[in-house]
Amino acid sequence: MISHSASLLLLRSKRSSLRFSFMDQKLFSKALTRYALASRSYHTTRLKKATLYAKISPLGDPRISVESELDGWVQEGKKLRVAELQRIIRDFRKRNRFSQALEVSEWMKKSGACIFSPTEHAVQLDLIGRVRGSLSAENYFNQLKEQDQTIKTYGALLNCYVRQRQVDKSLSHFQKMKELGFATSELTYNDIMCLYTRVGQHEKVPEVLAEMKENNVSPDNFSYRICISSYGARKDIEGMENVLKEMESQPHIVMDWNTYAVVANFFIKAALTDKAVDALKKSEEKLKSSNDRIGHNQLISLYATLGNKEKVLRLWNLDKTATTRIINRDYITMLESLVRLGELEEAEKVLKEWESSGNCYDFRVPNIVIIGYIDKGMCERGETLLENLKQNEKATTPNSWGALAVKYLDLGETEKALECMMTALSVNIGKGWKPNLRVITGLLNWLGDKGIVEEVEAFVSALRSVTPVNREMYHALLKVYIRADKEVKEVLNNMKADKIDEDEETKKILGT
Repeated sequence: MISHSASLLLLRSKRSSLRFSFMDQKLFSKALTRYALASRSYHTTRLKKATLYAKISPLGDPRISVESELDGWVQEGKKLRVAELQRIIRDFRKRNRFSQALEVSEWMKKSGACIFSPTEHAVQLDLIGRVRGSLSAENYFNQLKEQDQTIKTYGALLNCYVRQRQVDKSLSHFQKMKELGFATSELTYNDIMCLYTRVGQHEKVPEVLAEMKENNVSPDNFSYRICISSYGARKDIEGMENVLKEMESQPHIVMDWNTYAVVANFFIKAALTDKAVDALKKSEEKLKSSNDRIGHNQLISLYATLGNKEKVLRLWNLDKTATTRIINRDYITMLESLVRLGELEEAEKVLKEWESSGNCYDFRVPNIVIIGYIDKGMCERGETLLENLKQNEKATTPNSWGALAVKYLDLGETEKALECMMTALSVNIGKGWKPNLRVITGLLNWLGDKGIVEEVEAFVSALRSVTPVNREMYHALLKVYIRADKEVKEVLNNMKADKIDEDEETKKILGT
């Protein structure tokens, strides 16, 4: 069998003389609910430096057990501090390494390193819910002693129910918290507002905010923000503005950039450009004294949605002077914004900055520009970027090569489409990518009519690794064999072995 890379080389050489010419509501809602669900904090003091932390923190692969590292640390007679373990758990949760965080928490309890208070139980309950599901979290909660079933553990279980969108259980648990006098925190009401947001019942969010105020629980910034978002989701701009005015009038609220960015997004969706710009100015003003990279990226993205290239470039240049290092996430946001603006030349300049930045290689960064060129029909520019990465031994993905093949085929450049598809197949090893069926069918038909034996065999052989063999593959082989005066008996035998019957098209090809 011919290898994928060899097939591609063969394709290019054999045909040298045979050329033929041919930011929406869901995003904001998701970000808001994720923020709320992560906002419950059950942590104690922060540790400045910990050797155990430095040893365990790099174990990023969730398949690596941290329990053995902890056991080894104790066996070596090294000092173990509860604050160190809590820092490790906090860090793992922050980086979504929930399985390992749970492992540390369970080790703490099992080894007796820490006598669990309701705070530690709440952390473990939350982690169990994330790793094993709400039913396991519920079982853990039910086994707690009465003195450990406090507002913290009740709140952690509510959070688990909300995260899994279990409406009935969430509301029933919330009611019990109210009966016990545990619904005294804005976090509890925020969870219920998050629940309604997650299940698309946006009209119920203001009701929860009203109940919250009736029960003398002061809404925080997030409470108001999610209510603002609920009105925006229903395109009720007046209602949204009323909540914003109420929020701005509250003496205990310090207005933040995020709220104004959320409001700006809904103004943009409602085509209220002047109001959107005004909200963005307020958001930017709140960010002036902050080096919040998420906030700066959000504003860049929103200005790009408005089509304001000048603002995008101004913020980007400010970012570069205000921070010592621009990370890959920042480059991704900027490149996405420039591509959205259609500024591909400017995007290539930023891409060159990234290449010389010393940041670790992440294909998502150049891929934004590559896809931008492909979408614009500038396939050669996109292909050049891909080829440069390949020549520099940088990883690419079959998805990008496949997208290039689709566009080339649509432009009538079938031979180029074939080359790109062969490359896609060659870099697909173990990645689970599936090629576009329309492109595959088009290429097989073209190969059957105009290809040569070696390249048809190579293409069909490569396809077998990603998709079940089908009649179109055999038809292409039959056509090219007949045109080359080659015996087709073996092809027909293989077709039969693969349980593919001859149809009318097969008979027509065979002339029978």
